[in-house]
Amino acid sequence: MVQLSLIDQALQAAVDRGDVPGVVAMAATPAGLVYQGAFGRRSLPDGAAMTPDTVFWIASMTKAITSAAAMLLVEQGRLALDRPIADILPELAAPHVLEGFDAAGEPRLRPARRPITLRHLITHTAGFVYDIWSPEMGRYMEKKGIPGIISCQNAALDLPLTFDPGDRWDYGINIDWVGKAVERVSGQTLGDYFAEHLFGPIGMTDTGFRLTPEHRARLAGMHARGANGTLEPIAFELPQEPEFQMGGGGLYGTAADYLAFQRLFLNAGRADGRQVLSPQTVRLMSENAIGALEVQLLRTAVPAYSNDAEFFPGMVKKWGLGFMISTAQVPGVRSPGSLAWAGLGNTYFWIDPAKGVAGVILMQMIPFADPKALALFVAFEKALYTGLA
Repeated sequence: MVQLSLIDQALQAAVDRGDVPGVVAMAATPAGLVYQGAFGRRSLPDGAAMTPDTVFWIASMTKAITSAAAMLLVEQGRLALDRPIADILPELAAPHVLEGFDAAGEPRLRPARRPITLRHLITHTAGFVYDIWSPEMGRYMEKKGIPGIISCQNAALDLPLTFDPGDRWDYGINIDWVGKAVERVSGQTLGDYFAEHLFGPIGMTDTGFRLTPEHRARLAGMHARGANGTLEPIAFELPQEPEFQMGGGGLYGTAADYLAFQRLFLNAGRADGRQVLSPQTVRLMSENAIGALEVQLLRTAVPAYSNDAEFFPGMVKKWGLGFMISTAQVPGVRSPGSLAWAGLGNTYFWIDPAKGVAGVILMQMIPFADPKALALFVAFEKALYTGLA
């Protein structure tokens, strides 16, 4: 393993300053692990020391895994990217678009102009949005008494679109519907499908929707940054008996497990000699799948949960079948065509196929896109590429 003391210094310094409560970071090349480090505490003020096998809520990093599960079924001809998803999910047979609210405060809805496809859902172009970044959706949910998505209640999915499928990119509950499609076609729960077809073959032994007692013993606690900037522990846990397993954000796991998943995209779909995804599927998932559309700034509507969020402002970003794609070189670090995304609790990852490196950095704090967490992510990536040069 490459000795990358610059990373150790950056991570330890962030903990010492109180920027983050604790952090685990790892990186790999196609050949295997090149860095791992764990600093700080699982929970403030005096929780157990962070260790490489600490379990985190990885939130929307779940999305790429759910997308890969759907693409396995596309490989088999059991799902199709461009047929109406209502063939599989009749609940989506007659979507409506929210056009605003009338003078009495009632939502104005009209039928969508075209059907939703699996491609729309996987690429966040179906029209669904999260209330965290949409005041209009928040208003609709409040008016209709619809629970938030982390309730894992089926009612949380009973939302209108905010634009016609295919018209633009925006971020929402799309991948939860993809998870429902995987379940409907496979006849398995999403967790069971993951375990059999992805986690088992990849060797991801510490990832799942349910916290086992052994995983709970290694769990990092969630923290919130107060008005004065200090971090405090908060109670946070996803429902352990959910109405549905949240394909858009329900997984708990470790850095090592997620890095093993990332390495599929450095090794043409192979993990430890086993072909998990076909090379063609890996290529397809890694290519622009939204044409001329672009990934946009997520402007917060709920500051307690997220800051405004955008990676690489000024750069054109695309979306593949599971990942954001950066289209330009980031000086000194990731290449054009790199894949990435993140999770609400300030967990981040990227995959750089051109340079053959992938990294993941996990923290547990809200709101999302915390400036100090993002600065540490940037410092980790820069130190990694410097160390590998």
